[in-house]
Parts: sequence; C-alpha cells; structure tokens
Amino acid sequence: MPVLISMLRGVNVGPHNRIKMDALCALYVSLHLKDLRTYVQSGNVIFRTKEKNTAQLAKKIQAAIEREFGFSTPVILRTPDEFKRTIAANPFAGRQGIDSAKLLVTFLASEPSAAARAQLHALKPSPEELHLVGRELYIYFPNGAGRSKLQWSALDKKLETTGTARNWNSVTKMLEIADEMADDRDPAQ
Repeated sequence: MPVLISMLRGVNVGPHNRIKMDALCALYVSLHLKDLRTYVQSGNVIFRTKEKNTAQLAKKIQAAIEREFGFSTPVILRTPDEFKRTIAANPFAGRQGIDSAKLLVTFLASEPSAAARAQLHALKPSPEELHLVGRELYIYFPNGAGRSKLQWSALDKKLETTGTARNWNSVTKMLEIADEMADDRDPAQ
C-alpha cells in the first residue's frame, strides 16, 4: 500500500483546535488507514492507504475530524515523491547564510491561479523572502517567524487557497519517516 503524509492546519496551536495524537490516530484507523506514525503534536500523520484519490481522502479525513472533534481544519496530503520534489525545489538550497530553522514551507491545497501568483509576487515583504513553486510556498524568515510582520492571513487571501506551514526540519523528518515506511516490507504486498 502506498504511503501518504497528512498535515492538518492550525491544530494544537494555542488553546483552540486541540487534538491528542492518540485520538487522531484512532480516527485515522477508523477510516481504514494503516501503519500510522505521527510526528510532533501539530497534526502530522504518515500512513498507508489503498485510496488512490487523495483529494477525496483529504475531504473524508476533514469531515471525520469535524464530526469527532467539533471543528473543521484543512487536511493537506502529499506523497513521499511530492515531498522529495518539494525538497529538491527549495530555492534556498545551497545559498550561504540560510538557517534551515527559519525556513517554512506552506503546503497548499491547490496550485494558485496566475492572478493569485501575480498578487503574491506584488508583495514585497522585508526582510522575509517568498518563493512559490507549484503547490508549495517557501518563506524564509531571517529574523525568525515570531518577529515577522508578514501577515499570514493576507497570504491565504492572495493565493485563494488554503495551506499549512511546516518548518524545514519537520519537512525533512516527515520524509525520513515516510521513506522508512516505504522501505519496510509492506504487509499488503
């Protein structure tokens, strides 16, 4: 069975949208998702599934979360190969002075339209740098995300799609977990 990486937006950040990872795993199991592994407490679940339609699966997970936990949160799914392409496309790779702890990747639900891309490119945040590559928005915060004046809500509106951000270390660790799962002998084969 193929491996997928699932990321929830806005879970366990502050006092709202709280989900214990064991409860989230139980929900995923109820949806017939297999071999679950979580990474940190922000709603990252790596799992196996027979489901081929990832857009439909994301909606199914989102609806189940809303039923079970009483709030709606976007669910972004990617394959390990898509994560590999995200890492390979990093516009900051090889550049001197880049602190990977200050690099975020926003995984978008859909690729922004040409008009939305133009709106994003019209932004001139400083000192942050934004690079949109397909369905991923790379943001470098040289002074740290906590000190940034960049308004996240403005990015959502400009891109006309939702997404969820992960720091670079989380991105590489989730791919590592997915690769380990893919290398393990799949019991369904």
